[in-house]
Amino acid sequence: MEIRSILKLAANNLLKSRLRSFLTMFGLIIGIGSVVLIISVGAGAQSLILSQVNKLGSDLIGILPGAADEKGPPATVFGIQVKTLINDDVKAIKDDSRTKHIIAVSGYTRGMEQITYQNRKITGGVFLGVSANFQQIENFVLSEGRFFTSEEEGSLARVVVLGSEAAEELFQGDNPLGKNIKIGRHSFRVIGVFEPRGTVAFTNQDKQVFIPLTTAQRIMLGWHHLSFIRARVDNENNVPETIEGIKEVLREQHNIDKDQEDDFNVRSAAQALDILKSITNGFKFFLAAIAAISLLVGGIGIMNIMLVAVTERIKEIGLRKAVGATPHNIRNQFLIETLVITAAASILGIIGGICLSGIITLVVRGLDYDWVFVVSFTSIILAVCVGVIIGLIFGYYPARRAASLDPIEALRHE
Repeated sequence: MEIRSILKLAANNLLKSRLRSFLTMFGLIIGIGSVVLIISVGAGAQSLILSQVNKLGSDLIGILPGAADEKGPPATVFGIQVKTLINDDVKAIKDDSRTKHIIAVSGYTRGMEQITYQNRKITGGVFLGVSANFQQIENFVLSEGRFFTSEEEGSLARVVVLGSEAAEELFQGDNPLGKNIKIGRHSFRVIGVFEPRGTVAFTNQDKQVFIPLTTAQRIMLGWHHLSFIRARVDNENNVPETIEGIKEVLREQHNIDKDQEDDFNVRSAAQALDILKSITNGFKFFLAAIAAISLLVGGIGIMNIMLVAVTERIKEIGLRKAVGATPHNIRNQFLIETLVITAAASILGIIGGICLSGIITLVVRGLDYDWVFVVSFTSIILAVCVGVIIGLIFGYYPARRAASLDPIEALRHE
């Protein structure tokens, strides 16, 4: 038989049992759609991570308290403050010749308090205690007012600079400069407002408020340690050298011998990106393995329906053999029918995976993240190849069984 005739016959046989054919394909549709979706979402997640790290800058170095191995984040215990970084560490890093490429360095401390103005408050209020050179490190730009000075930081001044969303929530379009807000039970005078910056490092920067570091430590939090330290380097090519210099300085500061484990962790933005990429890749492959299980289930379903089709059409097979069809013709007919089912399932799965990926993209973008909609040609080719392979593997046994039927016995079948 010609291929065109076999395809037409296969389509007619499937259309006779539309519901059964669709239910047979359903497991395969889910599996193939999952493969496309997982690859697309994985690529989108990695683009999001890349954009978030790039916003920080490739010339930025982060120093976190607590020990860590070379492949993971600092080892901390849930709910316990790690207090290995202090203000003297910042001064030592700033003044040492081994860190000469650092143009600005600041300690940070973070806290959560109710932030209010009159009867208005910021939802999920977060305040950051930072040094006066904060803008040199983070590239924040003021839309109005000014940032606090070193003198104000040293004198425990109660001044605050607001993120753009924080200012809008509290003052609703009114000029905030010179007015007093409350952070917890303490009053702070507003001296500046930052321009909108969006989400950076998965944190909405515009809802934060910024106060002098020493004020945050001594008045708001009652401690002397730092949550973390950040440093900006003059050139990203000098980052590796500077990281080693920071490690040496901090080991001396903390009296750590060469054979002892560091009680801090120093990483560049690029290193953080590599770690996050490896995590997302591992998660993506794990989900792909789960999707493979549904492909297996779908393949078994296809084999089952084709075996049923062979049983139902024994007389037809006997008649075709009686008028000259060879075992090769019969086997090809059933193999092609299986491939038609898997091809249809592949197309529906690819369309479903693309649509779901598009919906996820819209949702994440609605949360103000730079999520890129990615459907790679590779994922589509992979899905099609998987469909063809499943069709051949799970369709071969029913096709061989049909081809091996004795025509005389088949014609006698009731």
